Amino acid sequence: MLTKLFILSSEFRVTFDNTSCANATVIHVDSANKYGMLLEVVQVLTELRLIVKKAYISSDGGWFMDVFNVTDQSGQKIMDESVLDGITDYIHKSLGADSCFHPSRKRSVGVEPSSDYTLIELTGTDRPGLLSEVSAVLTNLECNVVNAEVWTHNKRAAAVLQVTDSKSGLAIADAERLGRVKERLRYVFKGSNRSRDAKTTVSTGLTHTERRLHQMMLEDGDYERHDKDGMDVKPRLMISVVTWLQVDYSVVTIRCKDRPKLLFDTVCTLTDMEYVVFHGSVDTEGPEAHQGNIINWHDSLQGLKLELSTSDRVGLLSDVTRIFRENGLTVSRAEVSTRGDKAVNTFYVRDASGNSVELKTLEAIRKEIGQTMLQVKGHPDLKSPQQESPARFLLSTLFRLTL
Repeated sequence: MLTKLFILSSEFRVTFDNTSCANATVIHVDSANKYGMLLEVVQVLTELRLIVKKAYISSDGGWFMDVFNVTDQSGQKIMDESVLDGITDYIHKSLGADSCFHPSRKRSVGVEPSSDYTLIELTGTDRPGLLSEVSAVLTNLECNVVNAEVWTHNKRAAAVLQVTDSKSGLAIADAERLGRVKERLRYVFKGSNRSRDAKTTVSTGLTHTERRLHQMMLEDGDYERHDKDGMDVKPRLMISVVTWLQVDYSVVTIRCKDRPKLLFDTVCTLTDMEYVVFHGSVDTEGPEAHQGNIINWHDSLQGLKLELSTSDRVGLLSDVTRIFRENGLTVSRAEVSTRGDKAVNTFYVRDASGNSVELKTLEAIRKEIGQTMLQVKGHPDLKSPQQESPARFLLSTLFRLTL
């Protein structure tokens, strides 16, 4: 088998290529672009236990075009037709037109109802023997752990467990009993830490475990240190963030020891922080993994960007925001600064329903504030002809930094 094309829908196409790369199977994914598409694809590749050796990411605009050089767990190309057919079938079910894969934009993963398991999520203080204590509590409460995954970092722990009633083998439906389980486990996860509480949630259903653990750790603030332990440990990775204000993008480069699911972890983290990867490259064919990503805030999360530059005066901010309000706009994010006698303000706005702002509304606002004072960034009907493409400006920098 040399090259194989699968068209899963009019807006989704996957190509397998075993000719262009000597040591990896090349997967081309072409799709209509939407928020969370990169995470969906990388998550599916992770679930298929494929190792991403190289990747080239491009999703700046209406189309998503990514290339992944992958191998199996033993580092070999995927040549077996039946294996490729199985991968295609899984991708179709997960990402095709009839799929039910919808990653949440919020910091919580959706729970799919199920009568088979009770889902328990725990975050709290890590310590030796924690998992043993949790298991003992669940056994005492006549709960059987069917599946579990536990992560620890910076003396914090997060766990997602699927449990059943030890007698019936089904999900636990008794609300009073679930309340006892929740309270006992919260007490165990809190431990002796008086400064930070533990969190326990119980529901009936299924979720993507690793995706959810990423979000739980972020919500818990595991990246923050609350003591001096480990502060002198030498860093094992190098991360660089360069922001290009003139095109409103940032270049994030990562160099670290390679490990399984590294790309998945990176994309999850950026997504949870409400960033979108517009262009990127990944290279793990060596002693280290190199990742370079051009990122920006997701437009539908922050809104349309408006930049105001004018002479500063008392009451300017009040007047501008009043005009926004009278035209039915809400401000989701604002950056207000004064440079000498100039006011330089940035606003991210949506309409009252959370939708994109109509052109006639923008024209009315700019007419009232001043066409030259208020600049609109990113509206499809207000393209600036002299504006340089962010991709053209940044791609050479990205690949130079990742070499």
